[in-house]
Amino acid sequence: MVIITKKLNIFEIVFHDPTKAFYSSGDKVAGNIVVEVSEVTKVSSMRVFGIGCAKVEYAKGKHRCREDIEYLKYEDTVYLDQQTRDSNGLVTLRPGNRYEYMFGFELPHAGQLVSSYKGKFGCVQYYVRAVMERPSQPALQCEKHFEVEEPLDVNTPDLLAPAAGTKEKKLTCVFIPDGHVSISAKINRKGFCEGEDICINAKFENTCSRIVVPKAAIMVKHTYQANGRTKVLGQKLSVVRGNHIISGMCDIWQGKTIRVPRLKPSLLGCDIIHVEYALRIYVHIPGSDKVVLELPLVIGNIPFNGFGSRTNSMSSQAESLNTPSSSFGSLRLPSQPPSYSNISRDCCIDSALTPLLVDYDADEEEGLFMHAPELWYPPPPAYSEVRRWRIEDGDLTDIVSY
Repeated sequence: MVIITKKLNIFEIVFHDPTKAFYSSGDKVAGNIVVEVSEVTKVSSMRVFGIGCAKVEYAKGKHRCREDIEYLKYEDTVYLDQQTRDSNGLVTLRPGNRYEYMFGFELPHAGQLVSSYKGKFGCVQYYVRAVMERPSQPALQCEKHFEVEEPLDVNTPDLLAPAAGTKEKKLTCVFIPDGHVSISAKINRKGFCEGEDICINAKFENTCSRIVVPKAAIMVKHTYQANGRTKVLGQKLSVVRGNHIISGMCDIWQGKTIRVPRLKPSLLGCDIIHVEYALRIYVHIPGSDKVVLELPLVIGNIPFNGFGSRTNSMSSQAESLNTPSSSFGSLRLPSQPPSYSNISRDCCIDSALTPLLVDYDADEEEGLFMHAPELWYPPPPAYSEVRRWRIEDGDLTDIVSY
């Protein structure tokens, strides 16, 4: 912010490295306070402040909720190089000259700062403020904001650990049991960065009489706390979907991917503002509430380096199969070729008069669509031919087995 008044042509803060996108804990914030006056001006002192705080403010009924937390507080008095003061301690600034007051301070160490954030009902902001005090006149001030981004490494053991879960919903039709819909899902790690793909392994079972649709979405939740009250905002960021599942069938996702869009990292360590991410895996059921399973996500800014991923995935697979979601073991590929009797699994429809599929999701603004199901018949499973020989009545007999 540049202040221009009758006596000042320029009053602004300029950082030494204007191309620096953000600062982190331990970095030095340095620059100059630049002043140009249009007439002779007396200055008693020039002070600089480094300020960082989190603020939450919103209305809750008739109440106005407001909360503040301070993360950075720096104050100093700066001087002109080789400046001279008159007998009463004042500095005289004259037109036609450019005056620069140099400042610099170090940000606190790791764990004491929170990354910058700007939301609907709150923010975390950092800025430098310069205050020019003049005798017998109001003080003038200008501000310059800067971004703070604390490192969040997704390669830590906690974020490399897998996440898995199961969810089941029993359905009724006019108080008559109508089967159930269940979800078993797993992701190999919790930490991701922008542009990375989340690989989902999941199994969806449908024993009810309705046609259901499995989907997955990346969700973000903003939580604001002030005066003992809480306000929560949720948003769906990106979605992938699977095939329709008719009654008595199931659908299996083997490494289905959803890409992490451009996101701000998870906001950790702030007492009044929380930004949390989750992978929501759900099944839309016509005429009933969705079956929803949420797996935690942490969005970082130091990408996955791949080290230890193989060991982690092997151990996580063993751990996940020992959990109550043991049905998840069915997601592994069979060790032997399947039988021809299994070719039609999840693929063929018994009746030629299959009703049109209705895909409707009220929270996605997709509208109502009706279309005929797509029939897909996979190729027969591959078998290897093994030739064996045996001796019968002194002759070699060729035996071909599969």
